[in-house]
Amino acid sequence: MTGRRTEWVPAVVTAAAMIATPLARRGGSTRRALASVVVTGLCATTSAATNRVWGPRRTAGALGAIAVGTGVVARVGTATGVPFGGYAYTGQLRPHVGGVPVIVPLAWFAMAVPSREAAHAALDEHSTPARRIIGGAAALTAWDLFLDPQMVGEGYWGWQRRGRYRGIPASNFVGWFLTALGVMAVLEVALPVADRQAADSAVADAVLVGEYATMAVMETLGFAAFFKDRVVAAVGGVAMLPIAAAAVRGLRLARNRHG
Repeated sequence: MTGRRTEWVPAVVTAAAMIATPLARRGGSTRRALASVVVTGLCATTSAATNRVWGPRRTAGALGAIAVGTGVVARVGTATGVPFGGYAYTGQLRPHVGGVPVIVPLAWFAMAVPSREAAHAALDEHSTPARRIIGGAAALTAWDLFLDPQMVGEGYWGWQRRGRYRGIPASNFVGWFLTALGVMAVLEVALPVADRQAADSAVADAVLVGEYATMAVMETLGFAAFFKDRVVAAVGGVAMLPIAAAAVRGLRLARNRHG
């Protein structure tokens, strides 16, 4: 029970912070604090589930590698415009390390593992390392269709040349997909599908798949009903919800096959 509590407590806190966000003043200190709570809660939920499935050593290795790697990519990105396009952080999200808000690399890890597990579940019997890397990268980039519009709208970062999708250029999503490919490749090494402590390697973890599916539903409803941005709700929902639905279906089929 204690192990499960370490997963569900931060999950509940994250959900509560997401619900509270649109109720707070846009651009205010409360929303900035809630953004940190959401990302930290997601990271804690993912870390707890990852620890249960792969153990503390592999979890720490994956978290460290992805946090450092994506932090470096973000730093290079703000300095050179590669691979996301020319953008900059406004300084509102604190603390920073090397000019990059700490929650940025934490967010990559927080949704990377659920995205990989969602891809593994959706692929079902056709799951292979190469397909998981591509599918996981697509699932993670689909989430960014929600993330970046919200962060840009809050004034946490922005692009030098505004793009057509809520001020975000297409180069950002190309960069996200390319970076996500590298992240998924790291996960294949750091968190091997066939090396799970307490689960059949053929079956994705239900908590991590549920985390991805819950984010897909909450983000879609949040933008449609609370942020009043039906464009982002539609674009992000069309990208994330089918992946989430396929993952839930694949998970159910795999669990039925394996008892």
